[in-house]
Amino acid sequence: MLEYYFQCPYCLAEISMLIDPTISSQKYIEDCEVCCNPIEIQLLLEEGELVSFEAKSIEQ
Repeated sequence: MLEYYFQCPYCLAEISMLIDPTISSQKYIEDCEVCCNPIEIQLLLEEGELVSFEAKSIEQ
């Protein structure tokens, strides 16, 4: 597992998450552990290395 830190797009808190490096493309919604708002997470891995990460508000 890879540990990755990012900022919540709502409350700007630093969030830590574990990423499974065996799944190359992932997109899902996870609640912020601080403010509980839903965050859309999208990431891409190549050969077990994180190459793209996006965490955005689902309220456009």
